[in-house]
Amino acid sequence: MTTATPTRAGAVSSTEAANYLGLSPKTLANWRAQGDGPPYVRHGSRGGRVSYRLIDLDAYLEANLVGAS
Repeated sequence: MTTATPTRAGAVSSTEAANYLGLSPKTLANWRAQGDGPPYVRHGSRGGRVSYRLIDLDAYLEANLVGAS
């Protein structure tokens, strides 16, 4: 897994977020279109740049942990 490089306030690009989660960028794009997946920030209007906060990615991973005791 590739390490994400945080930018402003711990935000990463959608490609870096996908790497952080072990997914393809296309999977994250599909989830966004379906209203699924971790929270994200859209910069600008529809079709604008998307970023993810690392705190939200970590919370998403924690919430979807299977077999936690």
